[in-house]
Amino acid sequence: MHEPTLTRYDAPNGGRGVILMLHGGKQHSFMPVDWRSTSWRRSHAMQKSITPRAHDEGVGTWLLRYQHRGWNDVHAPSPVPDARWAVEQVVRALGDVPIVLLGHSMGARTAVHVADHPQVVGVVALAPWFEKHDPVATLADKHLAAAHGSRDRITSPKATAAFVRRARDVASSVEMHDMGPVGHYMFKRIPQWNDFAITRSLKFFS
Repeated sequence: MHEPTLTRYDAPNGGRGVILMLHGGKQHSFMPVDWRSTSWRRSHAMQKSITPRAHDEGVGTWLLRYQHRGWNDVHAPSPVPDARWAVEQVVRALGDVPIVLLGHSMGARTAVHVADHPQVVGVVALAPWFEKHDPVATLADKHLAAAHGSRDRITSPKATAAFVRRARDVASSVEMHDMGPVGHYMFKRIPQWNDFAITRSLKFFS
């Protein structure tokens, strides 16, 4: 059976926290995620870019590779159990350290489903795939920062804004950032996407 894996760039001396990155995927697919996955590779490129700044602040970056490419359903093979497993791996390896979940697209949706873990302090959502029934209660007393481009035709900036509005009632802080006229896959304004990802993640550790 294909298993989830983690790509770890640990901070020197263990570090004071972890940014756990969750890549995107598809609505329906039971295909395994291999090392050629464009969704995983996109997040890995971001991981390599932001890690030096994270390490400067004593924070590690871990990237999860799911078992399957699709969301499918939370009761079927999906990224949610994999993400919960990844959070527990952080706990086992590093103990009681804060965790920020950094997700793109389906990864952002996954993040809000597992944000109820007591060591998760916030979610950074990049071009997220949010549905109206996705939970906000998991963000109680935690932080949320979302960024979306106005030309995204894969996921909805309006749905993201609606989710952020709902989260405002329970979260410690919320932010909705307009990335401008860019699409879903973060091919344009890459430095700005990376900067949003790392600055908001590090902010949540303070």
